[in-house]
Amino acid sequence: MKNRSSLNRRQVIAAATAFTAHSAISGVRAEQLLDSQIREKAQVAITFDLEMSRHYPKRGQTEWDYQKGNLDAATKQYSLEAGDIAAKRGISIHFFAVGRVLEQANIDWLKTLSKQGHAIGNHTYDHINVLAATAEQTQFRFQRAPWLVEGKSVHDVIRENIKMTQVALRKRAGIKQNGFRTPGGFYKALDEREDLQKLMLELGFQWISCKYPSHKSERTDTGVSTEVYADIVRAQQYAQPYRYPSGLIEIPMSPISDVTAFRSRFWKLPEFLKSIEMSVSWTIKEQAVFDFLCHPSCLVVEDPKHEALKLICDLVESASNRAEIVSLDKIAATVADKDS
Repeated sequence: MKNRSSLNRRQVIAAATAFTAHSAISGVRAEQLLDSQIREKAQVAITFDLEMSRHYPKRGQTEWDYQKGNLDAATKQYSLEAGDIAAKRGISIHFFAVGRVLEQANIDWLKTLSKQGHAIGNHTYDHINVLAATAEQTQFRFQRAPWLVEGKSVHDVIRENIKMTQVALRKRAGIKQNGFRTPGGFYKALDEREDLQKLMLELGFQWISCKYPSHKSERTDTGVSTEVYADIVRAQQYAQPYRYPSGLIEIPMSPISDVTAFRSRFWKLPEFLKSIEMSVSWTIKEQAVFDFLCHPSCLVVEDPKHEALKLICDLVESASNRAEIVSLDKIAATVADKDS
């Protein structure tokens, strides 16, 4: 880097103080604003959560809530197609696997993705809610069969679910986990949960992906409004990586996700693509970070030709040396370098 790379952690914090007034007005942490000023290129990540989604492949289908990791053939094929598209462009996708998929008879598809150079992260074994108040509430499966977690604390369930996925990836697929993403995104991330931050560090993670900023997403009979698009772009400022006081790095998921757009709000594909184009364009202009969050089980129905993936690749390629597609561990390394 040039002169900007000479900023150390103390200088960043000192300079951030000068931005306090601006932050109060915009709702953006001053340190996050400064982050884009010391990055040489915009960093764009493409992340696929390998889980089944309720209401897919057809509305009213909710049994997937109980067996998130039991991926169907269409979801796995879509993931392979995306992996091929990315590999042919010389880039990688960051996948997050729910551990129960490793119980299936054939996992060659997952091994193929790993051999292509795509990162495979940990998404817990049962797709649990790490912010649940009780062990039973961590997953629908445990509410239906509470004896599976009887006598266990929430922390016991979280620890076991994450550790079991790590072991399963290694023993069944020969894959070393690359990072951790919490099932579900939280607009406060783990900012108020130092206990969970420490647990993640104890489990060996240097970074996690947990935060999902709040934003408008409504769609009316006339479509998605200019106001909603603008609010999604505004929310990108909240989706910038940072370090918790514990030392753990947070890499937020960038809005709007496919399940929010399609499953919750019934968006149309052109509307989803427009939002992506606006958000990635903002990211490139600001030398910021964009973490595209999607689910193959959803997009195989809503975007069967991988138009969202191709659009992101085209936008980054057209930006030339002003942007790059990277994995989340590369983004985390940039944050670590900034703090050193």
